[in-house]
Amino acid sequence: MSEPVPLSTTLRLTAPRYTRPPTPWRAVAIHGAVTGLWLLLFARAFGAGGLAAWSVGLAYIAYDTALLVFVFVQTLPLLRVRPVVAGASVASLGVVIAARNEAAGLPATIAALLAQTRPPETIVIADDGSDDGTGRLLRERYGLMPNAAAVATMRWLLVPQGGKARALNAALATMTDDLVVTVDADTLLDTGALAAMHGAFAARPALVAATGILFPACAPTRTGQVFQWFQTYEYMRNFLSRYAWGRQDGLLLLSGAFATYRRQALIDVGGFDPDCLVEDYELTHRLRDYAVQHGLPWTTDIVGAARAQTEAPSALRPFLRQRRRWFGGFLQTQLWYRHMVGSRAHGHLGTRMLPVKALDTMQPLYGLTSIALLFGAIVGGQADVAGPVAGVIAAKIAIDLGFYLWSLMLYRAWLGDAARVRLGPAIVAALIEPFTFQVLRHLGAALGWVSFLTGQRDWGAAARAAVRH
Repeated sequence: MSEPVPLSTTLRLTAPRYTRPPTPWRAVAIHGAVTGLWLLLFARAFGAGGLAAWSVGLAYIAYDTALLVFVFVQTLPLLRVRPVVAGASVASLGVVIAARNEAAGLPATIAALLAQTRPPETIVIADDGSDDGTGRLLRERYGLMPNAAAVATMRWLLVPQGGKARALNAALATMTDDLVVTVDADTLLDTGALAAMHGAFAARPALVAATGILFPACAPTRTGQVFQWFQTYEYMRNFLSRYAWGRQDGLLLLSGAFATYRRQALIDVGGFDPDCLVEDYELTHRLRDYAVQHGLPWTTDIVGAARAQTEAPSALRPFLRQRRRWFGGFLQTQLWYRHMVGSRAHGHLGTRMLPVKALDTMQPLYGLTSIALLFGAIVGGQADVAGPVAGVIAAKIAIDLGFYLWSLMLYRAWLGDAARVRLGPAIVAALIEPFTFQVLRHLGAALGWVSFLTGQRDWGAAARAAVRH
């Protein structure tokens, strides 16, 4: 029997940063148009008067509103209850927890896995060279020894520190389960989460990767409560958007904090890429690209019945650091997979989703430029600019408020009592977010541009509050 091919070898054969496919003219045209339009509209601020001087802001608002309309249309089916279609059995399901210095929160994460209505056959703690009390915890509480045989369903895999992707790959190489679930060490699954994932994959043989619904949890501090408030409604809109793109077979963003994959598909594409800043996002691109190249009907989706709580940043600095890494990794992935942009072979993913993502690369610059130009008009006493712009912004806030209320109704219809969102706070968030949280998101993304252009790789250790609600 031949030895299995190392994941790193397979990765070199499947990742476009190694194979370097040619960049099609459509991708160049789309990205060039997005950048050229920003330059043109920004230049108009210095040669036009009235509302035309704020053309970059008008483009920003028009794009954001178009996305709201798209999500509105695509999420209409959530108003109807869809029956669950039974499928063939999936034999086994294993969970990987990539952990580094997670002694404080790991017991709750493991307890949530053991309490599942459909427990996993395997739980692998992929210890990325922890130097806190993680090792002592695993020995004393669970009776585990590093790289030894499993105790009950759990196994402690101790690997040299090399990052989350390498830890996940090391665990993947030891597993034989049909499905592999990645769970962050600061994420708590609802009791029926794994059963929902198992059922979704059993019903759909072509489904190779899926994400669940995540709810953010922040530290119980004053700033933590504020960040949780904004992020709760941000997550709500984001997961509705993922549902919308899933209906278009264009879902790319699967949350690594809680995602499920067919193990063989992971092996076929070479596992997670250790050199990507957002290994979960890059992996989805590679899975879909591989499927097109090999004529496979692979799809990705979101499973609404699979829910979990995950820790989110509770203060400004960790929030900006997180968003800087996310956006820097997003740009990195867009560069590597530019051959898919506009590609008809990739279906709606190539002709719809990825052109939208090309626009998203510049969205924070459009947003920040709009804010700067408006501020300059106010300070400079340009009433002919500031007055009409204020009217446009008021109209956009009204649209956003309507969409917030619609999203709230849909989210509750989709998730029932688990939705965890309330009407009053949602209305307040809709009114003040454009001037507060949205600016912070764009600032974090702009920092991501700086990191991407400078090749920054050191993000610092994430502070853990061990939040458990």
